[in-house]
Amino acid sequence: MNTRAARIIQAARAAGQTTLSEYDSKRVLKLYGVPTSKEVLVTSQTAARTAASKIGYPVVLKACSADVTHKTELGLVAVGLGTGKELMEAFRLIRKRAGPDYDGAWLVQEMVSGQREVMIGMVRDAQFGPSVMFGLGGIFTEILQDVSFRVAPVRKRDALDMMAAIRAHRILDGVRGMKPVDRHVMAQAIMALGRIGLDFPEISEIDVNPMIIRGSRPVAVDGLIVLGE
Repeated sequence: MNTRAARIIQAARAAGQTTLSEYDSKRVLKLYGVPTSKEVLVTSQTAARTAASKIGYPVVLKACSADVTHKTELGLVAVGLGTGKELMEAFRLIRKRAGPDYDGAWLVQEMVSGQREVMIGMVRDAQFGPSVMFGLGGIFTEILQDVSFRVAPVRKRDALDMMAAIRAHRILDGVRGMKPVDRHVMAQAIMALGRIGLDFPEISEIDVNPMIIRGSRPVAVDGLIVLGE
């Protein structure tokens, strides 16, 4: 068990949270070896501008709170912000949309670009325990439901089989001038979710969607860890 990840989860439970914030969710994922986007958690406009300068434009700005899990649907995400002026305008707009009672922070994140999106996840089955998922990501997750499952622990061979099992498995190949997806990195990320599920029985669900394929490397740009009883 990763002790740093355990402290993050314990702090969330002590605070009465039922989910981790996106920032804390991705901190846990990163500690287990899942490649994640560069990002900085901030609490002010000034800090947001400083973070964006450090990360490099363009950036993404998101509201970040354990109480807000459907940020895109609520209009609390702005992407492709190419200048400090655009960032400040987005900050003011998102803060207004969040409402006067919002007391969370803000996430300034690198803009990860890629034409392919996949997703990985973990759900805790009452009979079989943590089950790990791989499939198409982004808007295609619910539309096509092209996913494969394995019960944890997931070995590398299992993870590779999961990638090959979806109908759209050729999306991982080198097509239309795109590089083949680094299956070793992808397999490590899939295996990591199985380890997290086994290490922390209090986690009921993990949703990493999307993972954008930048070049050949998958990068988690969003993530959510849900805590059970």
